[in-house]
Amino acid sequence: MNTPTIYGVGVGPGAPDLMSVRAARLIGAAKVVAYFRKAGRPGHARRIADGLLPEGVIEEPMDYPVTTEIALDDPAYAATLRSFYEQCVARLGEHIAQGRDVVVLCEGDPFLYGSFMHLHSRLSPGVRVEVVPGISGMAACWTASGTPITYGDDVLCVVPATLGPARLKAALATGDAIVIMKLGRNLPKVRRALDDAGLLDRAIYVERGAMADQVVMPLAEKTTDDAPYFSIVLVHGRGRRP
Repeated sequence: MNTPTIYGVGVGPGAPDLMSVRAARLIGAAKVVAYFRKAGRPGHARRIADGLLPEGVIEEPMDYPVTTEIALDDPAYAATLRSFYEQCVARLGEHIAQGRDVVVLCEGDPFLYGSFMHLHSRLSPGVRVEVVPGISGMAACWTASGTPITYGDDVLCVVPATLGPARLKAALATGDAIVIMKLGRNLPKVRRALDDAGLLDRAIYVERGAMADQVVMPLAEKTTDDAPYFSIVLVHGRGRRP
C-alpha cells in the first residue's frame, strides 16, 4: 500500500506557467489541497494554482492569525504562531490518518522563508513528507530587473529587512550582490542603511515580480515609503567577467 504523503509544492512567484511540471501534476491529481492565506482572502498560492485544481478536491485554507499588533520580539508573537502551526498540523494529520495525500501549495520555494517549513519540522518525524522546489520570488525579481544578480566570484547575501539597524548595516557590508526582502514597513530603514553604505544609487526596487502588475524602478526614484508584501530591493553584483 502507498504511504499517505504530505507534499510541499512550490508553485513559483506568481505566473502559473513558471510552475514545474511535477508541481502541476501533483496539484492536478490532488484529493486534498491546503494553502496559507490571510483571513477573507483567496491566498496567493491558491490563486496561482486556480486553473489546475481537479473537480471535487477538498480544500483546507489555513488562515494566519492576526499578529500585526504584536512586536516580533514579544513572546506572545511566537506563541501565537506556534499554536497556529500546531493546529494546521492537526488538520492535515486528520487527512493522513484517513489515507489521503495532502498537497500544500507554497508560494515561491517551500524551503526559502516560507510558512511550510514550520509544518515540515513538526510533520517530518512521523509523517512522510516530500518537497517539490519552486522558482523563488527573489529569482523572479532579479530576472525582472533585466540584469544578472551575480557575476564571477560575487558573494550573494540575502538580507531580511526585519533586522535591526546594526545587523542590517553589517549584512550590507558582507555581500557583493544583495537581496533585501520582507520590506513592508521596513523600507525607510532599508533606504537609510543603503544610503549610509553608499549603495542607494545601485539599489533596484522590484514589486510583484512575475505578476501582471509588476513594477521595476531604481529605489532612489521611489518617492513613497510604502512597500507591499511582494516586494524586494536588489543590489546587483559587479564581479569578475571574461
